[in-house]
Amino acid sequence: MTSTTPRVRTGRITFFVALAVFAQESTWNLYDSQVPPLLREHVASAALIGALMGMDNLLGIFIQPWMGNRSDGTRTSWGRRIPYLVVGMPVAALLFVLIPHAAVSLPLLILVMFSYALVANSFKPIAESLLPDFIGPERRSRANAAVKIASSITVIVAALISIFLIDEFPKLSFAIPAVLMLVSVGVLAWRVRDSKSPAYQAALEEDRAEVDAGPRVRMRDVLLDIVRDADRSRLLVILAVFAFGGAWFASRSLVTNYGMEALGLSRGDAGGLTLPSGVAFIAAAYPVALLAERFGRLRVILTGMTVFAAAMVLGTIVRTPTGTVVAMCVAAAGASAFMVNMAVVLWNLAPSARVLGTYTGLYTVGWSAGGFVGPALVGGMVDVTGWPFMLLDVGLVTAIAVLLVARVAVLQRRSPDSW
Repeated sequence: MTSTTPRVRTGRITFFVALAVFAQESTWNLYDSQVPPLLREHVASAALIGALMGMDNLLGIFIQPWMGNRSDGTRTSWGRRIPYLVVGMPVAALLFVLIPHAAVSLPLLILVMFSYALVANSFKPIAESLLPDFIGPERRSRANAAVKIASSITVIVAALISIFLIDEFPKLSFAIPAVLMLVSVGVLAWRVRDSKSPAYQAALEEDRAEVDAGPRVRMRDVLLDIVRDADRSRLLVILAVFAFGGAWFASRSLVTNYGMEALGLSRGDAGGLTLPSGVAFIAAAYPVALLAERFGRLRVILTGMTVFAAAMVLGTIVRTPTGTVVAMCVAAAGASAFMVNMAVVLWNLAPSARVLGTYTGLYTVGWSAGGFVGPALVGGMVDVTGWPFMLLDVGLVTAIAVLLVARVAVLQRRSPDSW
């Protein structure tokens, strides 16, 4: 967005992007919180539960960049993103409602989980790509902070459902996020036409300038450009996203079982352990965006990751329900620095407006790959060390991500103009 663009337009599109992400995450957060106990009724191994919970992220590795790239090359009167959302979100909502009903048998539950993950992953990067389509590089951290706040609100929604509804209405509870998704997609279809976005218009200009090349940039060419880049910054960013994504998803996917096994809580109370952390994330998200604009995104990201790791150590030392809640709050505040700013780092490194969706897909590939490997890895560590040390295991995975971002920071100091 240029400086002459009315601010109301920036705020308006930020709201709609936040709404789209809220619709998706309202289902994903309840999925992460309450599907593990459904699996636990059939599976005893924490590592296997972690692997099954990471299945959606494994699918995302293949689906998300392909769909992001496909949407980059789409040209319609609605734009290149909205048509996919209008089709995919209602189907995902229906499949999500079916999950608790399928828990009567493990094969049926896995089938429905797979189907939901397949559809939901297909439009996840598409919704998130709306933000860099409309918002210019200098304002993306603030806009992404608003989107992440909306995402964090869904953590609170999922926790409230776990505390007040899941024990008495285990099947009906899944319908609430599904309805939120349907309402959200209705508003998006009514109000948003991303064919008017600056990035879409820039992509059309590039199409006209390169008539023979066509609107789509091949995924293979994008990947080769990143891998062959002597700077390695983009590749290291994706690897850091992978590592921290593993730590984050492990802390979320396994926390309900951790509360039940290590703290002696009921399923509903254990599922509510993340409720206060959602508030902590909301409180930290916008300030870390402002701090990133003032002091540098990578510096703020490194600080936040260190805080996250320290919180995992704190939760291990103070192994009580209260101690765990405090640790999760501190960790969420630290994680916000990464989650608000790292996607912006990668967007700003994109060489063309025609590949913003592809770069969003690559970001989510790193995040999803971490989400697949992380819970299984930490679950395997738990099988060895026991549930009381689960949070410490998460902290060890976080340390790897800290080292990767530290390396990117060194590259930033060598070529600051590229950031």
